[in-house]
Amino acid sequence: MDAKSKAIVAHITLIGWIVALVLNQNEKKEELASFYIRQVLGIFLLGVVCSIIPILNLFLWIIPLVFWIISLVGAIGGTEKELPIVGKYFQDWFKSL
Repeated sequence: MDAKSKAIVAHITLIGWIVALVLNQNEKKEELASFYIRQVLGIFLLGVVCSIIPILNLFLWIIPLVFWIISLVGAIGGTEKELPIVGKYFQDWFKSL
């Protein structure tokens, strides 16, 4: 599987993210796939944090959704498109992936 396909698969549920992670670790580790694996992990965790806050939960779910769409569009395009504000942190925090 090529890097672009792994990047797209990482966006399809948590199971897709796990599949992309395992494929990227077992095969030749590709930077584009690693970039989106780190980014999607950050989006998932951001979604969990946003869902914990009960009063603002009705509005905060929009943030991870918008970030997920931006990330998916970048993965489909095959370019490393960093998320606004949090993208550089996701890349730094999860650099071991």
